[in-house]
Formats: sequence, C-alpha cells, structure tokens
Amino acid sequence: MNIDMIRAAAQRLEGHARRTPLLSSPFLDEIAGRRVLVKPECLQHTGSFKYRGGRAAVSALDADLRARGVLAFSSGNHAQGVALAAREFGVPAVIIMPADAPTLKIENTRALGAEVVLYDRAGGESREAVGDRIKAERGLTLIKPYDEPEVIAGQGTTGLEIAEQARLAGVAEADVLVCCGGGGLTSGIALALEAEAPGLRARPCEPEGFDDATRSLASGHIEENDAPSGNICDAILTPSPGQITFPIMQRLCGPGLVVSEDEAMQAMALAFQRLKLVAEPGGAVALAAALFRADQIEGDAVICTISGGNVDAGLFAEALTRFGG
Repeated sequence: MNIDMIRAAAQRLEGHARRTPLLSSPFLDEIAGRRVLVKPECLQHTGSFKYRGGRAAVSALDADLRARGVLAFSSGNHAQGVALAAREFGVPAVIIMPADAPTLKIENTRALGAEVVLYDRAGGESREAVGDRIKAERGLTLIKPYDEPEVIAGQGTTGLEIAEQARLAGVAEADVLVCCGGGGLTSGIALALEAEAPGLRARPCEPEGFDDATRSLASGHIEENDAPSGNICDAILTPSPGQITFPIMQRLCGPGLVVSEDEAMQAMALAFQRLKLVAEPGGAVALAAALFRADQIEGDAVICTISGGNVDAGLFAEALTRFGG
C-alpha cells in the first residue's frame, strides 16, 4: 500500500468521482476558536466517500474477473459505492447488509441495481460466513469495506485533494480530522498527506463506546469494540481497525478523538445551519471533534471531513429539532 497506488486510483477516478470542495464558515470558526475547513464528502456520488474506494477497486479488477460480479458487506455507504461502480461497469453486485441498517441505505443500494442480502448482526450472525457462502456459490470477487489496498487507494484520493486545497487556502500545518471506522479513509488520507502535505497530520475521530482506533493507537496494538452495534453513528461502527489500515495509522496518525452521540447530532445541525450540508451521525464526528474537542487540537487551523450524508429523515429532523436553535 503506497502513494503510487493512490495516484493511480486518482487517474482511474478522473471524470467519475466528484472533486469535493473545502468549505468554511465564520460561525464554525468562532465555536472552534480557530479556522475550520470542511471537506464535504457527503456531496460525493452515493452521498459518501465510499464511492471513491468502490470505483477504484472495481476498476482495478481484471476485466474477465470483474464480469463475473462483485460482492461486498457494509452497513450502507460502502454498499452504495460498490453498487454504483458495478452498475457503471455493467456487472452484477451482491451486497450483504445488517438487517438493522438505516432503511434509506438499504433502499438506495437496491435502487442502484444490487442484490441485497440481510443478516442479523445483533443476533451474532457473521457477515463473513454469509459472504463466504455466496462467494463460493457464484464466483464473485469480494471487495472489503476498508482492509483492501485498492479501496484504501481510492479513499486516499480524498487526501490528495485536501493537500492541494489546503495549500491554496494557505494552510501548511494542521490536524486533518477523519471520521474513522475500519480506517480505510483515515489511512488513505494519511498516506496522501505524507507525500503531498507533510505538515498536515491525519487523526481518527470516533463515537464514544466504539473508539477502537483511538484505543489501538494509544495501546500500540489492535483493540476491539465490545459490541457490534448500538450507536447512531452506524456508518463507522466496525469491530476493530484493519490489519492493513492500523499499521499505516500507527505510523502516520496523531491521537484519536472521541465524541458523544449528542455532539455528533449537534454537529449535524451546525453543518446544515452554517454550510447547508446534510451529514449523517457517523459522517459528522470529525466536525464534532473540531468544534467540541478544541482543547485537544493545536494550531490556528483544523481540517475535517464530513464523510457521509445518508441519514434517515426522522433522525435528521431530530438533530435539527434538538440542536437547530
């Protein structure tokens, strides 16, 4: 896994993935006590950065292998990214999703032409076991949600854009806060920044109770979460950091930042009020950290991702009602 793979992915994504902007608001700056620059991947195709990795991985497959079809497991955002990429190449896609995933994400994945297979994660059913069976039966290629080099390379293109946009904004040194599940986006951005903007440092951001990356960085070895679900930040709930992603994060990332569910929802409301963006809870944790963990951040500026915007209407309305002012 290296910068050359990220640059190659960027070439394959050219003309397909959206180049999302770097946004700011004086109101957010005032709350954070420093300049806040926001990378809104909620504006990416399928509503999250996951399209980058999905498209990068599908496009990297040998044509004959790709034609047989692809398989993925995801709570929703990786599912949609792979489903759209498969549709663009005209190949079958089977997506294994938890039965308790947001309805919007399940419906969107089906609408993109993928076959959705639901499993009971709360009841202990293994998505890997379901996936192994389907893969063996149909000869599909598994595209993992984060611990997959070509997926990490695709997510890393976000970091290439951040490096260039920060340079144009006059920001040479800053923490780059990244919404973190298994670490695909975090490690990809970290690799891109190492090569293109060494004064920028990636830091994973997570919800309370599911802070496996933060704890892993602190302990020096991979830590697991106690439960598979049970937090509104569904997009970034993973068992642990990946075997590929963690060593990258360990080498390149700063300490993790952890926020509460209420802080994530408040960040959702502020993103809507001040930037006119729709963020899902898991996609808002980095902004929440920028705003509400200012004492754990150094420097005059901070950059943060809004990694996704696929939120059910009822939960979004709750965030606006409770924290919309």
